[in-house]
Amino acid sequence: MSKPYVKLDKNNAAVLLVDHQAGLSSLVRDIEPDKFRNNVLALADLAKYFKLPTVLTTSFENGPNGPLMSELKDTFPDAPYIARPGQINAWDNEDFVAAVKATGKKQLIIAGIVTEVCVAFPALSALAEGYEVFVVTDASGTFNEVTRHSAWDRMSSAGAQLMTWFGVACELHRDWRNDVEGLGTLFANHIPDYRNLINSYTTVQNSK
Repeated sequence: MSKPYVKLDKNNAAVLLVDHQAGLSSLVRDIEPDKFRNNVLALADLAKYFKLPTVLTTSFENGPNGPLMSELKDTFPDAPYIARPGQINAWDNEDFVAAVKATGKKQLIIAGIVTEVCVAFPALSALAEGYEVFVVTDASGTFNEVTRHSAWDRMSSAGAQLMTWFGVACELHRDWRNDVEGLGTLFANHIPDYRNLINSYTTVQNSK
C-alpha cells in the first residue's frame, strides 16, 4: 500500500548517529571502507550545515566495539554523547531517549553500524512511538547484502523511509536559491565528480 510523501523538514529533524565505532566498522562489508567512511562524514557535515540537533551514541565501547569515530566527536563537540553500558537497542537506554526527546524534533534521521541491529532496533522503536524515521542507507553498514536487505525490508515495512545522504541533503535544502556555494562545497568535498561541476560553475560565475 502506498504511503503519502512526507518531506524532510530542516526545522523538524534531528540526526542520530548510532555506534559508528572503530571495532564495529571492521564488520562493514556491504560498502567499501573508504566509501563508507566518506558517507558517514558527509552525513555529519550536512547535519552541521543545516544546524540539525545531533545525538551520538556508542555501545559497550570499552569492549570489542571500540571507540566512536574521532571525526564525529570533532564535528559535534557539544552534542549529547551517550555511551551505553550494554543496551544493544539504543532506545532501551533512558539517557539516549531523553536526548532524542530533548531535541523537540519529530523527524529522526538515523544511521549506524550494524544496519539490522544498531539502526533497525532504534528505528523500529522510534516508529512505534510516533516519530517519522528516515534511515540513511549509505551511512549505515553491515556484514553483507543479505543482512542489509533484510534490515531495509523490515524497517521500510514498518514505515521508515530509506534514503542516501545526498538525497537527505537535497530534500532538506529544497531550493538552490537558498545557497549554492555552501552546499555545493559540501557535495564537492564528498563526491569527486561533483567537484568538477562546482569548479565549472565557479569559473562561469567568476567570468561574468
